[in-house]
Amino acid sequence: MKKTNVIGMSKKIFSNDRSGMVIAAIAMCIMFASINSNYLSTANIINILVAGSLMGLVAIGESSLLIAGHVDLSPGSISGFSGVLVGVLLASNFPIWGAILIVLICGVIIGFINSQLILRIKLEPFIATLATMSIVRGFAYIINDGKAAPIFSEAFIAIGSSRIFGLPIPVWILFIVVIIFYVLLKYTCFGRNIYYIGGNKEAARFAGINYDKIIIKLYMINAGLASLAGMLLASRMNTGHPSASVGLEFDAVTAAILGGIAFKGGVGTIVGTVLGIFVLQGFNNGLQVLNVQSFWQNVAKGSLLIIALSFDYLRNKNKSK
Repeated sequence: MKKTNVIGMSKKIFSNDRSGMVIAAIAMCIMFASINSNYLSTANIINILVAGSLMGLVAIGESSLLIAGHVDLSPGSISGFSGVLVGVLLASNFPIWGAILIVLICGVIIGFINSQLILRIKLEPFIATLATMSIVRGFAYIINDGKAAPIFSEAFIAIGSSRIFGLPIPVWILFIVVIIFYVLLKYTCFGRNIYYIGGNKEAARFAGINYDKIIIKLYMINAGLASLAGMLLASRMNTGHPSASVGLEFDAVTAAILGGIAFKGGVGTIVGTVLGIFVLQGFNNGLQVLNVQSFWQNVAKGSLLIIALSFDYLRNKNKSK
């Protein structure tokens, strides 16, 4: 009887993505803090929040796409491109908000191109965005002759470094984006349609849902968030580097899947993604605090992605029974 209760409780916890994430976060904090007491210091927690906010902007956008049954591999390149472009524009004496607006528009246009490759030319999302990932990264090097673009605008630098009530501005920006997407997905017709499309694309079309219009918007939003993340990173680093944000999209997808977003679509919440963001970033930061060599960090992150996909498979398998 006791064995049955334990199995039943395990299944209940396993099926509850938020509970699993909370338990994982607590276990991770205990493990890293026991090895290095600086892990839970205020300064390091702020570092986790800031790094998590930059990756989190893309993870929120990726989550919406994954729920709709799509994926985007270009955000890391868009982020790097945006950082260089904003640096070049500011060096050309563009007004700050004018430069930010131009970069955001460029990002949104890239997202629109991604959607057209998928909807009009009928490329698979993975292939289409893999191609644009390479193209956009190339332009990140081309626009400034392969060099980093230093940023001297104190006002722009302040966006990434200033604090409000003790928290850096990027953290507040992520907080606002999370609220917007939480309301969007949970309480609006647009959000419900995203779930319907991810659950059954053909049934959603028969129900009168404008599939193409929603997918176009999601790719444009995701690219816009990647551009914003790239500019925030450039603001914090005082430079836009063409090699910045390599692998950002994989971290974002890993965080989303860890948080319970189904890779095949139709399932997941923004709250789960937020938990996944900070579990993943806490894990990355813990490896850095322990001075784990960078190539071993890549091995660990790749392994974590495999684990996340395996849990996603098992969740779907259990729910189908």
